[in-house]
Amino acid sequence: MATYFLNLKTFGRSNGSSAPGAAAYRAGERIRDDRTGRTYDHTDRQDVLHKEILVPSEYGAVDMDWAKDRASLWNAAEAAESRKNARVAREYLVALPVELDVGGRVSLAREFAQELADRYRFAVDVTVHAPRDFPGSDPRNFHAHLLATTREVDRNGFGAKTTFELRESTRRALGLGPSIDELLHVRERWAVVTNEALREANVEARIDHRTLRAQGIEREPRLWIPKVAYEVERRGFYSPVAERIRADHQARERSRLEQSREPPEPGQAASPIGDEKTVRPPTLADMQRQARENWLRVRQELAQRPKENERSRGHDDDLSR
Repeated sequence: MATYFLNLKTFGRSNGSSAPGAAAYRAGERIRDDRTGRTYDHTDRQDVLHKEILVPSEYGAVDMDWAKDRASLWNAAEAAESRKNARVAREYLVALPVELDVGGRVSLAREFAQELADRYRFAVDVTVHAPRDFPGSDPRNFHAHLLATTREVDRNGFGAKTTFELRESTRRALGLGPSIDELLHVRERWAVVTNEALREANVEARIDHRTLRAQGIEREPRLWIPKVAYEVERRGFYSPVAERIRADHQARERSRLEQSREPPEPGQAASPIGDEKTVRPPTLADMQRQARENWLRVRQELAQRPKENERSRGHDDDLSR
């Protein structure tokens, strides 16, 4: 069944990331990082179903060869930054519906990537991956990596930082809302675009970007194990992080079950859907608060992970957990 998954990740020099390295890994190519002199060779990948670079639609009839070449684009992205802690790329990782065929998945990823390119005026390196073939992997794990530049592009090269990358003070000065509004917009648009693709394919399944509470669903979110902890366990080792997450998840499930068994107060009829407050329509403040909580949780998990090593053995993009 189609599942909603959209995750944002940034690549910066402060954590040792390389834009050419990230692009080479996702596209299954060999690219040299001109800034560091290191070469990233991932030509042995067999799971790349589609790859291409998209630019804003307004440049459709313009010679943009410099941006359409993967090595040229990402080395230029590195060269455009001078700060030692500069952010050089932002990735949108999305799960593609298993109900669609290969062509449908590619079209969906391209449509969403083009919408982002037009909104933020950046270049997007789109790669669609099939599930990895190893023990424990999910055969439904079709997904796409949308690796975007942090600067706007035109026929001559890179320009200013995109609005998504601006500081909060700069956004306020320009009359823009908080940056979390961008996250909320992107999350909603992925659900809308995906559901349109499912509808056109005559598939009944739909996805929803809202929280379970906002949807009126009374259950705990699906258990999610961070990638590093998942890889540790997949290789047969013990992960205290994964065990802690499972224990917390089980404790929440037990607590919810106990609460559902509590008898109603005198004079109050029992409700099959629980407390009315838990199913009220969410306000914008609710959604912003939830997004902030999710963002803080992700940052805390990332802080526990080692620096990214693009060439490490078994380093894949599995979404099955």
